[in-house]
Order: sequence, then structure tokens, then C-alpha cells
Amino acid sequence: QVQLVESGGGLVQPGGSLTLSCAASVSRFSVYVMAWYRQAPGKQRELVAKITTGYPTSFSDSVKGRFTISRDNAKNTVILQMNNVKPEDTAVYYCNARWGGFGPPLEYWGQGTQVTVSS
Repeated sequence: QVQLVESGGGLVQPGGSLTLSCAASVSRFSVYVMAWYRQAPGKQRELVAKITTGYPTSFSDSVKGRFTISRDNAKNTVILQMNNVKPEDTAVYYCNARWGGFGPPLEYWGQGTQVTVSS
């Protein structure tokens, strides 16, 4: 059974930093397109950052220059480094894995981790 397990959420002050991790129990992890999404109360889930092995990373305009995303294909993990966080970054953050190879468009979600930015 495929599992994506997020960790690292919590309360952080504006201007601070937080690191989110996602551990994936999938085979051929390197082929998956990994992404972080977030959903704030009353808003739709939105893409925050995406990373594909061998390709440039991409970010939403709202986090560009503040967040970075990285992956370790040997450890089946993806990291979202959040710097200079703002109150509007408050949301539940979800790890997403989408199969990037041939075959069925498999997609998996983590359970989410809460990030609250407040003083």
C-alpha cells in the first residue's frame, strides 16, 4: 500500500523558517513527480511547489524566492524548505506523488500537516 507521510508542520512566527518532509513508500520513486500543495480554510487547494527528477523546480508566485523544494531519490523523500514565512502561508500542507512514467496516471496524497504562521 502506497503511503505518503508528512512531518514538520507546526507553529512558526512571521519571518521564521520551517521544514516539511514527506516520506514515500513507493517503488521507482525517482519517476514520480513530487509536489506540495496547501489548503487554507475556505480556500481551494493550491499547488505550492513541484519537483521532477532531472527538471527545474517550479513554484507558485506567492512562495517564489522564499520556499525551496528538494528530493532525495535514494531515501524516497521530498523536502519543502519554507523561509521568511508569512501569515498567509498558514494552511494544511499536503504531499503529492504523481506517476511520471508510462502507464496509468497514478496519484497519491499524504494526510496533510498543519502550518500556522502567527506571532
